Amino acid sequence: MTVFILVFISASLISAFSQILLKTAARIQYKSWIYEYMNARVIIAYVIFFVATLITVYCYKVIPLSLGAMLEASGYVFVTVLGRLILKEKVSWQKIAGMVLVILGVIIVAF
Repeated sequence: MTVFILVFISASLISAFSQILLKTAARIQYKSWIYEYMNARVIIAYVIFFVATLITVYCYKVIPLSLGAMLEASGYVFVTVLGRLILKEKVSWQKIAGMVLVILGVIIVAF
């Protein structure tokens, strides 16, 4: 079960990368609305998200739904950290406190 928990959390991290990629694509000005949705960054981001979803579904074969919902909350932490590192977004003290609570909750529920 521990392996599936780690794989599940890895899928949340993969999903967070896809969200960061979508955000970088959204920052670009395109000459047409169709290019906003049909460009390499957006397509790759959705493929990555789809793979993360498949991994999550696979893990749900072993992980109970109640635990899976808690583990998915780790995605909030990953998105916030990646947003700070890659996109240089500001992280407030309230967000840091929230992330600490999420991490503690995931640890308590997972083990």
